Amino acid sequence: MIGVIDYGAGNVGSVLRSVEYLGFPARAIADAQELAETSRIILPGQGHFGSMMASLQKKEMIASLRSQMDSGKPFLGICLGLQALYEASDEAPNAAGFGLLPGRVKRFEGIFKIPHLGWNQLEIRRQEGLFRGVANGSFAYFCHSYYGPVTAETTAMTEYGQSFAAAIEIGSVAAVQFHPEKSGDVGLKVLENFLKG
Repeated sequence: MIGVIDYGAGNVGSVLRSVEYLGFPARAIADAQELAETSRIILPGQGHFGSMMASLQKKEMIASLRSQMDSGKPFLGICLGLQALYEASDEAPNAAGFGLLPGRVKRFEGIFKIPHLGWNQLEIRRQEGLFRGVANGSFAYFCHSYYGPVTAETTAMTEYGQSFAAAIEIGSVAAVQFHPEKSGDVGLKVLENFLKG
């Protein structure tokens, strides 16, 4: 069973439908105890970094999620779910992230419109894992005002005034800044790669 975390925000319905469309049983998870019953976990995030982390904390999910990640259970973060893997975010300076990735999430600055909204290209650094069978330069759909810095764990980058992490992979933990559930065939392929391992 694929568990899609429902912390009170995020694109849970669309992600569930995409997973089921690909032929995998899935359900929304709103309780920490249910995490152990899943074979894979998806954290679709939207909104404010601090609000998401506070909601996960209130549901007592942060320690459980970290334990599941540390145990090697496959995890996919989407949008804010990627940003949560960093140490912290400028959007909520007093809220800690999961700390799997070094550095802080920052807000876009410069002449570009904020949020970064719409289709943009992926510069794929590693065409395996999430990007097996996905062509370099493929387009994906983004909607965000903050971005994660490029690190050694970054497997795809995108340019919007500056290069940022469009995807990361650390062992069984993966995340994408774009919305695979809104990215057509490319997004479905990325999601399928995660679900099939």
